[in-house]
Formats: sequence, structure tokens, C-alpha cells
Amino acid sequence: MRPLPSRRRKSHGLSLGVFALCLAAACCLQSQGVSLYIPQAAINATVEEDILLSVAYSCHGIPTIEWKYTSNWGVQKIVEWKPGTQANISQSHKDRVCTFDNGSIQLFSVGVRDSGYYVITVTERLGSSQFGTIVLHVSEILYEDLHFVAVFLALLAAVAAVLISLMWVCNKCAYKFQRKRRHKLKESTTEEIELQDVEC
Repeated sequence: MRPLPSRRRKSHGLSLGVFALCLAAACCLQSQGVSLYIPQAAINATVEEDILLSVAYSCHGIPTIEWKYTSNWGVQKIVEWKPGTQANISQSHKDRVCTFDNGSIQLFSVGVRDSGYYVITVTERLGSSQFGTIVLHVSEILYEDLHFVAVFLALLAAVAAVLISLMWVCNKCAYKFQRKRRHKLKESTTEEIELQDVEC
């Protein structure tokens, strides 16, 4: 006689079925969504450097890519485009931005005011979107500060040399003045002695 199937086996088969169904649904949802990859989320740069804000995305169809800049001065739209079409670059970044089909942008001749958060939004045709952020810190070039210090020290050395020369000249003049005075005192003393001798 054959044993009756237990309830345990039925519930185990049911849970495996539900798990497979959830996994298939997740795969379908993921294949329809947008994925965004940012290899470098923080970038340090110096003034006048050209910076690549590098990203990569994957999605179905041609998405709309938008970059915005956020800082202490507010939020500013940089550029918006669809890969393969003309980019709509804002007036503030005209001639300073180059776009790439993978979603990356390049900023030319960055300044200290370009420091801040750069937010990319990739929106699929069906409406799903993904965003990411890159932090950019732009600092002054160190050797300019060193150059200023070197010039300042050279100026101080020149002023010190002029002051030392003036002190030397003043010392010589004072020495000559004292010699003349001593000589006059000596002459006047000699004359007084001679007069006293004559009177005696």
C-alpha cells in the first residue's frame, strides 16, 4: 500500500512555487528599470583643471539624462539630453560642458565656485528613473600660495637690506660727527691751556 502524501510536502512545494514566482517578478521589474553606476563618487580637483564626471547606465530604450549642480548658491540645471541628440546646455555652462552617450559629462576649466554636488537623473521612456550624486571639491593651486609667500619674503629681505644699509650710513655719519666734535673739543682745550700758560 502506498503512503498518503503528507501536508509537509505540499507546503514545501507551494513555498518553492511562490519563491520562483517572486524571483521571476523581480527579474522582470529589474529588466524594465534603470540601473546607474558611478565609479567615483567624490572628486578632488585644482583650479583650471578639466574634470570628467563619469557614470554608466543601463535601461531599455533611450533615456533622458539630466545633470544638476547643487551648492550653497542653490540648485542649477547644467544639461539635459537624450543620447544621440543635441544636448540642451544651460547658459551658465555654455562652452564649459561636453556630454557623452554613456551619461558622463566633462567640465572644462573648473573654479572654486564649481565645488558642490552634481546630481544625475536618468529617466526611462516608461517613467522609471534613477539618480546618483558626485561630490566635487575644487581647491586653489598650492604653488600659487607658495609663490606669494616667496615674493613676500623676498620683499621683506629687500626692506631689511635697505634698513641695514641706512643704519650703516647713519653709524658712519655719527662716527664722523663724534670725531669732529672730539677734535674741536681737543683744539679748544689746547687753546685754553695755552692761554692759561700765557697769562701765567
